[in-house]
Amino acid sequence: MSEKKPLTQLSTLGEFGLIRHLTKDIKLNNPSTIKGVGDDAAVLDYKDKKVLVSTDMLIEGVHFDLTYTPLKHLGYKSVATNASDIFAMNGTPRQITVSLALSNRFSLEAVEELYAGIYLACEHYGIDLVGGDTTSSKTGMCISITVIGEAEENDIVYRNTAKENDLICVSGDLGAAYMGLQLLEREKTVYNGNPEAQPDFTGYEYILERQLKPEARGDIIRLLKEKNIRPTAMMDISDGLSSEILHICHDSGVGCRIYEEKIPIDYQTYKMAEELNMNATVCALSGGEDYELLFTVPLKYLDTLTTLEDISIIGHTCKTEEGYTLVTRDRNEFELKAQGWTNFNTTEK
Repeated sequence: MSEKKPLTQLSTLGEFGLIRHLTKDIKLNNPSTIKGVGDDAAVLDYKDKKVLVSTDMLIEGVHFDLTYTPLKHLGYKSVATNASDIFAMNGTPRQITVSLALSNRFSLEAVEELYAGIYLACEHYGIDLVGGDTTSSKTGMCISITVIGEAEENDIVYRNTAKENDLICVSGDLGAAYMGLQLLEREKTVYNGNPEAQPDFTGYEYILERQLKPEARGDIIRLLKEKNIRPTAMMDISDGLSSEILHICHDSGVGCRIYEEKIPIDYQTYKMAEELNMNATVCALSGGEDYELLFTVPLKYLDTLTTLEDISIIGHTCKTEEGYTLVTRDRNEFELKAQGWTNFNTTEK
């Protein structure tokens, strides 16, 4: 039986040694990347296109739990969630910078695993890693990624440009990521009570993947362009469907009517919700982290949209004075409220 290879302490490399180790094999693929890692700043050339910039931060213990989150999946997810912001503007992500804060409990091999996921996502989405920063942390891991994208000025889609009587559409299905999180948290509780217990995730692989390794929906952006459909407003679903719908409505000055029976929910989401005595529709409305696209389009595209796979029409916009309404399967009507993820919750301990 071979001896286990000892892990490499980050202190043996130092900050610049770690950076060189992680970035020595980077290959640049985008023509807009003139200079990447290795100087005081990256150099990008977008000529006459508009530049899109977004940033996102993931904090250990707040946004991810390393008890059940593989580092490679975490690296992939951190890139995918940022790429999703650019797709939500109807743009194309091109470059990222990655900044890490690490405590001394992480070995070089652990950071390599994280970066393996980052590089895999960069390859999948056609993104160049062009810089970043590393620093020490006394409390765990923090990942901050800035993504840079491009778009033609006439292609960019904002949140505040929905019109009355637009169709409200979503890609994929909703609530799966939240149900995957609930499953992982349940099994963590079981494990903490009995470390000998082994989790059985059979039949729930899909919702686990949606939580641990979500995908940004660049394929939907390409599909809409192929069909010559330009959304009037769009954003990605990170904080829950109801929250995002209300963002678009409030920013655009419109109301909405959403139909429960039209909200796409996967079988595993229904099954997990039933097992946990939860309402699957509530999970889809408020769960978050699906990273699907929510968008509005003119009514004239109805016939085309109904032929497209993985896109669901869930309602329509209306006059502001008509309110924000959820119509249930039994035709009762309730006010749509945002109950998704909220930072700085005053009830948190």
